[in-house]
Amino acid sequence: MDRRGNGIFRAACEGSLTISQSQRAHHAELHLLFAKGKRPDRHAVKALAGRLPAVSVSHDPAAGHAAETPPAGDEAVWPGQLAWIELLREGLTFDLSGLAPGPASAFPGLAHRFDLPALPTPGEYEAMVLRPGPHLAEGAASLPLMRELLALGCDIVRQFEDVLAVAWGPAATAIGRRYFESVTSAWLDGGPFPALGLTAFTATADAALESVGLAFWIGQELRIEPPLSADRVAATRLGIRLVNHLVLAGGLNEDDRIIAPDGSRLVLRPSRSRALISVWRE
Repeated sequence: MDRRGNGIFRAACEGSLTISQSQRAHHAELHLLFAKGKRPDRHAVKALAGRLPAVSVSHDPAAGHAAETPPAGDEAVWPGQLAWIELLREGLTFDLSGLAPGPASAFPGLAHRFDLPALPTPGEYEAMVLRPGPHLAEGAASLPLMRELLALGCDIVRQFEDVLAVAWGPAATAIGRRYFESVTSAWLDGGPFPALGLTAFTATADAALESVGLAFWIGQELRIEPPLSADRVAATRLGIRLVNHLVLAGGLNEDDRIIAPDGSRLVLRPSRSRALISVWRE
């Protein structure tokens, strides 16, 4: 397909790529996937907060209840009132839901996996969800807030060995615990953005390679055009570099030219709606 044909294909897809601020807030969820029957209760989470200087419990909806068991015949008490707790990290609040002995959180939809032999299933795992507090929803895609959410996720993974994997909602990714902790900690310490995990890549019908989940971070997805995308391994490596560059830059509003690792010159061009950034050799 020539570049004009690619443009027609992109125009047909762009509507599905645009992501609003409210949609970003809705999808800003880190799912903690525990071994069956191993989700912590609020006492274990409070103990975790007691061990970490940067973390505290800012609200416990079960405070004042004599027991953690919902009254007989009143199953609705758990999801809305007792099965979550609010945590404070570096001045920002996050809700952790799916606490035991209440029901697990809804299992996430997954499409991509990293450092896992297979995609997790609800038959093997139980989910808890970590998300920004409701009053932070409008800023849920801001980099400082997301860094704190992911830092808190790393805290929980380190403290609970039964977290076997995490899932990142905006990219529908499932990530092995060690890999998640490693790449996220490296990013929080000033390293590269964890493109393989907090985003993913997928082949399109016209043989391009396109990012998944980058729009959450910058409002745009990345598309590596054929024939640059023909070598999938090389194209993915290039995509990782470009995602890191774009997250640091906050997106792209006009054409840019960069030098690829192999020395060739690349053109980066945002689409008319700014929802897609296309890349090809100059």
